[in-house]
Amino acid sequence: MDVRHLEYFVEVARHRSFTKASQVLHISQPSISKTIRILEDELGVTLFHRSAKQIELTDAGKAVLVQAQQILASFQNLTSELSDVMNIKKGNIRIGIPPNAGSSPFPRLIGEFNKAYPQITIHLVEIGSKKIEQGINEGTLDIGVVCTIPEKNQTLSMFSFVKEPLMLIVPGKHRLSTKQVVDYSELKDESFVFYREDFSLYDRIIERCHLCGFKPKIICQSSQWDFMTEMVASQLGIALLPKRICEKVDTDQVIVLPLRDPQIYWNLTVIWNKYRYLSHAARQWLLFTSSILDIDTESQLIKIGI
Repeated sequence: MDVRHLEYFVEVARHRSFTKASQVLHISQPSISKTIRILEDELGVTLFHRSAKQIELTDAGKAVLVQAQQILASFQNLTSELSDVMNIKKGNIRIGIPPNAGSSPFPRLIGEFNKAYPQITIHLVEIGSKKIEQGINEGTLDIGVVCTIPEKNQTLSMFSFVKEPLMLIVPGKHRLSTKQVVDYSELKDESFVFYREDFSLYDRIIERCHLCGFKPKIICQSSQWDFMTEMVASQLGIALLPKRICEKVDTDQVIVLPLRDPQIYWNLTVIWNKYRYLSHAARQWLLFTSSILDIDTESQLIKIGI
C-alpha cells in the first residue's frame, strides 16, 4: 500500500467526487479511479458505493477513512521532523564531560551553541576521561571532552582547545615553598591529594612519578579542584592542578610552584569516533565549536563521509 493511495482515497471521500478529487490533486480521473480499485483489492472491501448521481462511503470506507487520516497526519509529522533534523533545527547530542570542564571555555561554547540552535537538546554526562573514551568507543556518547590527549587511537578524531601545565600547590610553610622550581623526584616522600582513577591525569601523574623511581603516596582522591585545594591548605598533602586553577587559589593559604620538565599538561580535547554514525546535530556542534575556537574540523568530517 502506497501513502499516495491513501491520499487519493481521502480526497475522494472529502469531495465525494472523483472529478473534484482529480482537480485538487492535479491528476487524471482515470488514475484516481484505478488507484481506488487497487486499494479496494488490497483491503478486500468496497470503499465507495457508486451510483449514477453520487458516491458514498461504505461502512468499510468510513472505517478506513479514520485510519487513513491518522496515517497521513503521522506521515506529515514525520516529514516535518525529518526536515527539521536535516536542516539542523532539532536533534539530540550526548556529550561526556569531566567534572572539571567548568573551569574551561567549555560552558561558554555550550551557551553559544544553545543560542544558535535552541531546539537541539544537549545531554551532558559528567564522568572521568577514561569512561568518556569508553563511551565514545561503545557509542553511548556522541562526543566527549577528555583531560589529556588520548594515546594513539585509530578510531578517534579529536581537537584540543586547552593546554596548560600542571602546577604544584603546597601548604604555606611547606619545605618546598621557597623553591623556584620543583623536580618530581623531590615529591617522593610527600602525601598526594590525587585525582580519581577514572581520570586520565591519574595515570599521567603516576607514570611521571615512576620515571623518578617512586610511587606516590595517595591520601585521598577527588574530582573537585576546590576540595583538593582545601585539603592542601589544611596541610594534609600536596596536589597538582592546572595553571588556570592555580591562578585562582588563595595564596595566603597555599603556595603555587612550577614543576620541572618534562611537563604534564591538562589538555582539554574533544573526541569522537570516526567510524560511527554522527548525527547532523552532533556534526554541527563540532563545526560550530571548532569555528569559534578557530580550529579546522570540517576536513575530518568530510573525509569520513559524515
